[in-house]
Amino acid sequence: MAYSSQISGIKYDVFISFRGTDTRHGFLSHLKKELRQKQIDAYVDNRLESGNRISLSLVRAIKESLMSLIIFSKDYASSRWCLEELVQIIECMVNQNQIVIPVFYNTDSSDVRHQKGFYDAAFVKHDKNYKEMVPIWKSALNKAANLSGFHSSNCENEAEPELVEVIGKCLSTRLDIMFQSDLTGLVGIDQKIADLESLMNQGSEDVRVIGIWGLGGMVKTTIATAVFNRFHSEYEGYCFLANVREESENHGIMYLKNKILSILFEEHDLHIGTPNGMPPHVKRKLLRKRVLLVLDDISGSDQLEILVGAFDCFGCGSRIIITTRDKQMLAKGVDKIYEVKPLMFDDSVKHFYVQFL
Repeated sequence: MAYSSQISGIKYDVFISFRGTDTRHGFLSHLKKELRQKQIDAYVDNRLESGNRISLSLVRAIKESLMSLIIFSKDYASSRWCLEELVQIIECMVNQNQIVIPVFYNTDSSDVRHQKGFYDAAFVKHDKNYKEMVPIWKSALNKAANLSGFHSSNCENEAEPELVEVIGKCLSTRLDIMFQSDLTGLVGIDQKIADLESLMNQGSEDVRVIGIWGLGGMVKTTIATAVFNRFHSEYEGYCFLANVREESENHGIMYLKNKILSILFEEHDLHIGTPNGMPPHVKRKLLRKRVLLVLDDISGSDQLEILVGAFDCFGCGSRIIITTRDKQMLAKGVDKIYEVKPLMFDDSVKHFYVQFL
């Protein structure tokens, strides 16, 4: 059974535990922007800490997250709120195999592990007021600090953007691996996915357009989705536009064109009124971006022309993948065509069975 089907009630990709006074308006704001860009759904409590006990809604958010990211800053342990969060996170790690990743922000992992320095000073105060909780909090800190994570002795300099980028890429990769089993391991298509990956030639800096052609119900979308999930985090912009045939009938092709550009540029409600080609300012921006774009179920060359034009407005290294039932539509401007051949009868039956488990 696929990984995602083994868990219920999951609403967020990652829960972020942090000390607001240390990180809210600096490091955290940059991290949130990076995660939005990578389309990672992060739960961040935007309220200032109030009271000593975390709310039930916050406990629920921790349990409803696939991963937790703990930003250990100098003042983290001074907050009972943060320590209560940490205990809940460690419990989720133990009881539901939640992935937990620590970030040591301007603090040393040994200080967190053994409660030294700022952490020692914090527990001197906690010993007076919350003596019964101190052993529990110290145990949680020790377990979290022993996990593999990210270290920076000085995140307030020019190295911070690089650290944020590395964290974002790590989380994206972890999520892709978690859900890869939803789209691979299906009987008879693993080799087809590998074939498409080969055609993408990831190391090449040219703009490559790949068509996936086959009759209806021949797992074209499944193959494109698996490849998109595996590689999208390596691109500066990415978009999977599903069901173009149906969506075009329901909303119009210009709606889809604007949707693609809004996603690639991360701008809400971007409106391009010209069906032919791209306006100069849009083309200029696209030429600077390395993008991965999947257009699923294209039914005509006119749709393709309006959505992407002549493929001459994408940055170096970009990849455009098109799935279609119409091979003739792929005759112009497409570098490689991958024909999805029917599964063997036994594999088809097994594939049908797996889909409905």
